[in-house]
Amino acid sequence: MMPLNMPDEKQGDVFKLSSPFQPAGDQPAAIAQLIDGLNNNEKIQVLLGATGTGKTFTMANIIAQTNRPALIMAHNKILAAQLYDEFKNFFPDNAVEYFVSYYDYYQPEAYVAKSDTYIAKESTINEQIDRMRHSATRSLLERRDVIIVSSVSCIYGIGSPESYNLMTMTVKIGDKISQRDIMTRLVSLQYKRNDIDFRRGTFRVQGDTIDVWPSHCEDYAWRISMWGDDIEKLSEFEPLTGRVFESLNIIKLYANSHYVTPGPTIHTAIKGIEIELRERIAQLKDADKIVEAQRIEQRTSYDIEMLQTTGTCQGIENYSRYLTGRAAGEPPPTLFEYFPKDALLFVDESHVTVSQVGAMYKGDASRKNNLAEHGFRLPSCRDNRPLKFDEWNLMRPQTICVSATPAKWELEQTLGVFAEQVIRPTGLLDPEVFVRPATYQVDDLLSECHKIIKKGGRILVTTLTKKSAEDLTEFMTDRRLMVRYMHADTDTLERIDILNDLRAGVFDILIGINLLREGLDIPECMLVAVLDADKEGFLRSETSLIQTIGRAARNAQGYVILYADKITNSMERAMQETQRRREKQHAYNLEHGITPTTVLKNVSAHRNNPDNSEQRKKRPMTIDDIEKMIITTKKKMLESAKNLDFEQAALLRDELKELERRALIL
Repeated sequence: MMPLNMPDEKQGDVFKLSSPFQPAGDQPAAIAQLIDGLNNNEKIQVLLGATGTGKTFTMANIIAQTNRPALIMAHNKILAAQLYDEFKNFFPDNAVEYFVSYYDYYQPEAYVAKSDTYIAKESTINEQIDRMRHSATRSLLERRDVIIVSSVSCIYGIGSPESYNLMTMTVKIGDKISQRDIMTRLVSLQYKRNDIDFRRGTFRVQGDTIDVWPSHCEDYAWRISMWGDDIEKLSEFEPLTGRVFESLNIIKLYANSHYVTPGPTIHTAIKGIEIELRERIAQLKDADKIVEAQRIEQRTSYDIEMLQTTGTCQGIENYSRYLTGRAAGEPPPTLFEYFPKDALLFVDESHVTVSQVGAMYKGDASRKNNLAEHGFRLPSCRDNRPLKFDEWNLMRPQTICVSATPAKWELEQTLGVFAEQVIRPTGLLDPEVFVRPATYQVDDLLSECHKIIKKGGRILVTTLTKKSAEDLTEFMTDRRLMVRYMHADTDTLERIDILNDLRAGVFDILIGINLLREGLDIPECMLVAVLDADKEGFLRSETSLIQTIGRAARNAQGYVILYADKITNSMERAMQETQRRREKQHAYNLEHGITPTTVLKNVSAHRNNPDNSEQRKKRPMTIDDIEKMIITTKKKMLESAKNLDFEQAALLRDELKELERRALIL
């Protein structure tokens, strides 16, 4: 199904770009070339933008000048969060939304035939991110000036926009409706009554008043005041204090789940599920799979009963084909269908993001096939899936792929034609790259780190394995260096905190494997060290090395050390490309009389990180600042242990040790 085309039904809001700067360097030429391509109905274009050249600012200008809704796809949550903050600053008066996977922890449903082990789905949903997903879809259905920053989770199936838009509740002053009818309607929208623990996605009843905390709201709720069966007053208030912000004339409440479905659709879906169930039981019995037949009958019958009783069930997404009315094999409804046809798609760091889109479907299909084969799910569960690459390619609107190192697919689509943006408005050059022997790389790195720390700079270090990163972190910590390690198991919001703490000076050195390449904006970084740079492979390919080198390009004193005993082909090509860009940048600076300067941005107090205090943002930190943080951190650690949250307590313990070591140094 193609995306909804509803631009005329929404308010015609205008994007208002807020920035003290104007496009500079080769930004104006890139912007003009890309907008010209959009006007000429080019389906896909490429922006080759070197690190620190203001690719995000270029995207923002294109959005503002074309005045079209936009989806920005990033390949991980860290980059998506960073882009979200940047676009919020560029468009403070418009709807900038965040749409990523809402799982802090996710163990998908699976079956291991070899050991006859069934693994039930287990997940922990991040309430803040879930709220932001609802806010994103709501904005798309109500207005035009919308920018959604998303990870590749936007290609996964969610409820159809038709059903989501249909399952709303509009209340206005003067309406005649009984309190019981309002409560019944709220329950059908998956809101739960809770008169004691009032929180997002619940409602409470006090006399003639119904308080509802909408799924998209963070710090306010709505109050419906009635006189008999008349809606007397509507207001917006703060749930914690009860303080009323403003009176309203009308409210529109969206469902508390993207999978909510109208009653008639549920009944139709159940009939389809029952037909497939009978056919599947017969197939399994004919194949002499009696256990599997009994299993699928028992599990599916229970789900049908839950759907009939409550309108939902555990794992309702596995019946998405029937709930959305799609035919077998059709692509599921995704975030793309919430966008109007004239939307823009920006694929940031496309050399990684595009390949991720292609990989998602295969892994999901293998797991679903196994579940269906052994009677844990009906075969139709396969239609609850991410988009296939060809489906995404067909469905995507006009697209601009943005990368410092565009990959083969993007360049093939554009026949090798791209807009280039390598001149930085700040005049900064690509960093100098030095090659040093890998034999004594750790000792040499320690010496360099001490030099950088004395200058007040930060260091990024990349290793090849998790074990080597852990060992290096421990080794440097024992030598009283302030160092942290960021790995694949670090949750989304903690990663943001780690990067903010690095910039704020809570620690000086960040070690990682493959998390320190694309999109990290750390102007304080003066040194990027690549250990074992001569070990050819994905992590030391030409593309990876160019991206890694780019992390030092935001600081006028930045430089890169590649520790290697030989210069590989990938190293040679990466250094040649870096030198080509340096020469072009230097020539531009000479022509325009520009002196390279580091532009330090404020450390972002991310909305999901309320513990970022002003003291943490000051640099350098005094001994009094650190002692206060030690007291606060210790208190939080003890509270976490008392609440049996031992994982959080362990993280706070590690942070406490780092603070105590820093206090000793000062």
